[in-house]
Amino acid sequence: MPNTKPFDEHLPEYEKWFKDNRFVYLSELEALKKIVPKHKKGIEIGIGSGIFALPLGITEGIEPSAVMRRKAEKRRLNVLAAVAEKLPYADESVDFALMITTICFVDNIRKSFSETFRILKNKGFIILGFVDKNSPIGKFYLENQDKSIFYRDAKFFTTEEVLELLRQTGFVVSEIYQTVFGKLSEVKEVHPVEKGYGKGSFIVIKAVKEKR
Repeated sequence: MPNTKPFDEHLPEYEKWFKDNRFVYLSELEALKKIVPKHKKGIEIGIGSGIFALPLGITEGIEPSAVMRRKAEKRRLNVLAAVAEKLPYADESVDFALMITTICFVDNIRKSFSETFRILKNKGFIILGFVDKNSPIGKFYLENQDKSIFYRDAKFFTTEEVLELLRQTGFVVSEIYQTVFGKLSEVKEVHPVEKGYGKGSFIVIKAVKEKR
């Protein structure tokens, strides 16, 4: 079971971060909008308080933090109490699943990907948004990890590691985007979204389920 205590106890600080780092948040949204479809049945795994789900048009998902879940429900989102490793959805019942920074907090990333694979329809896809471990912001988070309320127990990954884990669990990667360039404190406007990875700190990957 993931450690939800920081999110249960510090919801106001969590939401304040997105206001204080508005242009980072807006840049991340622009990257996600490149892939998130508007007219398919999607869920968010680790929906939090709904900060991303609402602007992306996602109405349901799972969230282990009770406090975050209640906040999302107040925003009229349908949220189930569950973890990524044991999703409460039937086989092949979902068009796409979104995970934004969730991979940093799951107990078992490989099992999380396998569970997502199970619930996706054929040709359905997973969308991952995360901070690359080797990026400027990733390195900053690692250097200051012991001082962070939310990232103290987080595990960071390189893009290469995530791509390999996706392949190992049966996914075929079809698109990769990056945004948020440079240091966190220097982001004073919405950044462009570029294809690929290696420069931006925030990475978005689309990986498709192909029938085995």
